Amino acid sequence: MTDTLQVTTTTADRDTAANLARSAVAARLAAGAQVSGPVTSFFWHLGEQGEGEEWQVTLKTTAERYPELEAHLRREHPWVNPEVTAVALTEASDDYLAWLRKTVSPTH
Repeated sequence: MTDTLQVTTTTADRDTAANLARSAVAARLAAGAQVSGPVTSFFWHLGEQGEGEEWQVTLKTTAERYPELEAHLRREHPWVNPEVTAVALTEASDDYLAWLRKTVSPTH
């Protein structure tokens, strides 16, 4: 198991997704990010079942940097309660993990 995470959030449009990805990478809170979409989402919101198109942002970071990345995404996201989730990267190549850690290191 590693100390690295794959973090995701969703947005209503591509531009917002790209802005979140770009700003997180620029701040070195994420080593890299991808924007995918549109995807169709099914959910409960305000007591009602909903369905809509969203864009997904996938970011790579370390557990150490996660709190700052989460705060950044929540601050910059237009939604009041955006999805911000993380899963551990349990396996990855040593070279990739070294690059990821170095890229998001506060002392880069």
